[in-house]
Amino acid sequence: MSLEAARERIDQIDEQIIQLLRQRGQIVQEIGQIKDAGGLAVYDPAREAQVLDKLTSGNLTPLDKDAVVAIYRQIIAACRNLERTMRVAFLGPQYTFSHIAALQYFGPTAELSATAAIEEVFSTVERGAADYGIVPIENSIQGVEARTLDCLFESNLLICAESYVPIHLHLLANCELERVQAVHSHPQPLGQCRQWLRANLPEAELVHESSTAAAAAAIIEEPYHAAIAAAEAADAYGLQVLASNIEDQADNRTRFFVIGPHSAASTGRDKTSLVFTTEHQSGALYRTLAPFSDHNINLTLIQSRPAHGAVAGPYYFYVDFDGHAASVEVAEAVEALRECCSFVKILGSYPEAG
Repeated sequence: MSLEAARERIDQIDEQIIQLLRQRGQIVQEIGQIKDAGGLAVYDPAREAQVLDKLTSGNLTPLDKDAVVAIYRQIIAACRNLERTMRVAFLGPQYTFSHIAALQYFGPTAELSATAAIEEVFSTVERGAADYGIVPIENSIQGVEARTLDCLFESNLLICAESYVPIHLHLLANCELERVQAVHSHPQPLGQCRQWLRANLPEAELVHESSTAAAAAAIIEEPYHAAIAAAEAADAYGLQVLASNIEDQADNRTRFFVIGPHSAASTGRDKTSLVFTTEHQSGALYRTLAPFSDHNINLTLIQSRPAHGAVAGPYYFYVDFDGHAASVEVAEAVEALRECCSFVKILGSYPEAG
């Protein structure tokens, strides 16, 4: 096949794809009317997870599974917003990784609103100014985001879904690398690039900013300062990319939670999050873990936090585990947990992401 013939065939396929997407959008609008008449939520994370699982369960050659998920995530988001435009709060400003997570999950046609703090993401959803929020919960290098844990503990909102965003960090500036005198960023990205900075800019001053986007904005008028931020921030703030993918671990990624007024239905491949407090005595935590073991439930994360900012206790424990709260095994384990804990709160069940 000649190049011209191949391109003509691609054009024909693209036209078919567009027509099929139009048909999908029209059916989705009909579904939106059915949901509206029945008082059902537009956003159905369980159904969306099942669609993605079905689409990626077969042979995708020569496509990559992650690529198919990324493409279809945008198709799902675009169609969801045909039913009703989603209003989503995220930790701003724009061009932070929280913004990128919101764009990847809810799409550019959603109504995205930046907040100044994680607490404000929760309060924005709680007062009805946004339908959902998206917040960071865990980074593969830096660990758990404590502010999100505290908000989940105190809020009545539930976890609807989880999403993983690869974190690729770039050095942005408008000068040569060897002339950089200071590097600005949020403390977490600075920590995630510690080895690269030590090897390439050992004398540079490290300046903490409230976010990666704020770091990019802060150096616009500083000729020999650089920022560590997402690549999207370079175009937004008129900066050059001096070095790409400078994170110390190539598989660095951040896990995000979608929070809202409802949890997700069971898909058969789910996670549940909850918090509990124990008596302040020897062996208390050990006894609380027995119900999970007795019911063959796999814990994927456990984290302790002082309740309400207390330094010397009491503490609460946050756990993630495989399974849905509606399943018999999980329900029985939670009931047994309540018998040995002074407080137990289910934070939500949601489809397991990749």
